Formats: sequence, C-alpha cells, structure tokens
Amino acid sequence: MTLEVINEPLRLDIYGFAGIATNKDYAGTAFKLMDRMWQTVKSNNLKNKGLNIWVYEQEHRVFAGVELNDIPNQNTGLEQKSITLLKYAYYKHIGPYNLIKQAGQNMTDELRTKGYETILPYVEIYGHWTSDETKLETELLMSLK
Repeated sequence: MTLEVINEPLRLDIYGFAGIATNKDYAGTAFKLMDRMWQTVKSNNLKNKGLNIWVYEQEHRVFAGVELNDIPNQNTGLEQKSITLLKYAYYKHIGPYNLIKQAGQNMTDELRTKGYETILPYVEIYGHWTSDETKLETELLMSLK
C-alpha cells in the first residue's frame, strides 16, 4: 500500500445531504443520501464536477455531496459543507467498491504502525464510473492528529 502523508491544507466545498448511519449502515445511508443529492442536482441543472464525495463524521454522521461549479443562486434544498483537512493521509484505491472498507482498514493499520493517529472526518472521493470494476478509482483521505 502506497500511502502519502500530506501536510498542506485541503479544502472541499461540497453540496449534498447529511444523515445518521442507523445501525452503523454507513454505505446504505450514504447511497440514499447520494441518490437524493443527484436528483436535486439534476432537477436544478446544477453544473458540477461529477465526483461523489462521502464524508464520515463523529456520532455516525455521513454526508454525501458533490463539488458544484458555481454556488447555487436558488434555494435547492442542498446542504453546503466545507471541510478543511490540515494534515491527512492519502491513498488511491483502484478496484471494486466492496474492497474499500478493507483498504481503509489497511490504511489505518499502516498509519498506526508509523506512529500516526487518525481522526474524523474521513473522506472518500469516488472517481468517474466504469463498468470494469478493476478500474474503479476511489481516493481515501484520512485526517491525522
């Protein structure tokens, strides 16, 4: 696993919806929020970067959003979230989505052995869709203390 520790701040301004992962069903919750977000983005013809961004926060909170090209000038109902990661670990997972959880665990384990402590938020940025699961790209960003 090739991890990169980045000491430069990263700021993400995303629009979407937040929810609580009931029974720790983070993926199920995020998928529902993502579907609702895309319905809203498309029905309001909001130009966007096309990448799903999932944010995992304290108290089982999940946010599913997208970066928009412009700040919406109408009330779309979308929630706006700004995230700044001051120091974080970066890993690009290439492969099926069902292996992301294991990649995240491997990432946490490797960081711990190197003396780093991970904190929330944790961010997943999903690359553009392809039907070839072996080519799916997901960026994993873990905040570091």
